[in-house]
Amino acid sequence: MKILAITNQKGGVGKTTTAVNLAATLAAEGQRVLLIDMDPQGNATTGSGITKKEALPTVYQLLIGAASLAEVCLHTGFAFDILPANRELAGAEVELIELDEREYRLRNALRANRGEYDFVLIDCPPALNMLTVNALVAADSVLIPMQCEYYALEGLSDLVETLRKVRAHLNPRLEIEGLLRTMYNTQSTLTQQVSSELESHFGSKVYKTIVPRNVRLAEAPSYGKPVIAFDKNSKGAQAYTALAREMIERGVAP
Repeated sequence: MKILAITNQKGGVGKTTTAVNLAATLAAEGQRVLLIDMDPQGNATTGSGITKKEALPTVYQLLIGAASLAEVCLHTGFAFDILPANRELAGAEVELIELDEREYRLRNALRANRGEYDFVLIDCPPALNMLTVNALVAADSVLIPMQCEYYALEGLSDLVETLRKVRAHLNPRLEIEGLLRTMYNTQSTLTQQVSSELESHFGSKVYKTIVPRNVRLAEAPSYGKPVIAFDKNSKGAQAYTALAREMIERGVAP
């Protein structure tokens, strides 16, 4: 089982879009996938076709020890499982402070289920808080979605420093799995310059697959579907299918 935290401290870079669509495309490629929604906004949950009423109990109850993974886990209609979230997850921030091993709650919850999945994808909130720390401690590696723009490079250096600290103090095995260029605008010279800079700094850590700006990707969540179920011929669907295959070819799957 490979546990990937999909994270970037900068918002609006396509974390949730990547989490939902990668879960769906990996599942379509025959992988056993669990998606964990660690963002109180619950967008990965609704984007996977799970309504707020269905999403009980949630990952919140899992973290505070009020429910087991099996009790929280839901099957989606897209061949992957999900641990859903809703607004009450925001309360976990305060409650976790009082609990033993507060940084390790998610990791400990996942331990008993290591053989059930090929991939566990964790959709992190766009902030460095206790929820994100739990995700980074549970993860084997991180997948970083990012736009190719000037401020993205600045944010990336902050994130790399955060990962260094987590590795030093909480999770020595944590590494960068890959950087995914999202919302890519082929017409922009700046986009191409930043993309080249990423490749020169991170080399093979940068996925060959590039996710373009795509209307269908933006529309799919409002229908509660991953893009391959919404419009499998769209450029967005093709990009995430290519990413899933690239990850499997890299030998990420056991």
